[in-house]
Amino acid sequence: MLSNIRTIPAARSRRAVLRTAVAGTAAAAGAGLTLGAAFPALAGSPDPEGAERVTTPAQALRRLAAGNQRWRTRNQEHPDESASLRRRLVQGQQPFAIVLGCVDSRVPPELVFDQGLGDLLTVRSAGEVLDEAVLGSIAYGVLELHIPLVLVLAHQSCGAVTAAVHADETGEPLPAHIQYLADQIRPSIDHSQQGDARVDATINAHVRTVRRRLAGEPDLARKVATGELAVHAARYELRDQHVRTLS
Repeated sequence: MLSNIRTIPAARSRRAVLRTAVAGTAAAAGAGLTLGAAFPALAGSPDPEGAERVTTPAQALRRLAAGNQRWRTRNQEHPDESASLRRRLVQGQQPFAIVLGCVDSRVPPELVFDQGLGDLLTVRSAGEVLDEAVLGSIAYGVLELHIPLVLVLAHQSCGAVTAAVHADETGEPLPAHIQYLADQIRPSIDHSQQGDARVDATINAHVRTVRRRLAGEPDLARKVATGELAVHAARYELRDQHVRTLS
């Protein structure tokens, strides 16, 4: 993958090159915000405080489910925010799950799953639409940080899906880049349904499509085949704050 760009000497791993490149960009920018430690993947990265070490997809899914249970019953722990953990995270990160979610302000993954600093690698795009930036971000988490779970999280009353269905029904063009989102969602529109039921069914169909596309990406598919990685689709209900996986 990245190693195909140019030959990397044996003494310098792909990961080291990535860290060096990010640090170099930050240094060139001057004395402002330092980005050098934004995406390090270091051996022995710290685990969250008091948490079980997550190494399998099943463990990661259970931890997300437990966090969502706390969230929807209003028993949040707000974990992994202490000063000592913040200091430890300077040395690196090892999130246990990737959540690809919508940009909707009502569905922030860290709150929905009651997780804290260093726990989740969160990628968000309207309607969970895939593009090269989204795919590259997920691939980074899987291939460089060795995260065992990718969860594609749709939600009730998704505005991006609603807009795509409306545009499909009326033929009205959408503004600027919003049309791109609608074009990506359109193949999943469930024309067997009408009205709100069509939007609701399309939300489910689209998130399943995104999950299949991700699981079929060659680099990810190889890890899925060995059991190192699982890719799941899920849906968040605004009315009861419950996340349910979709088959």
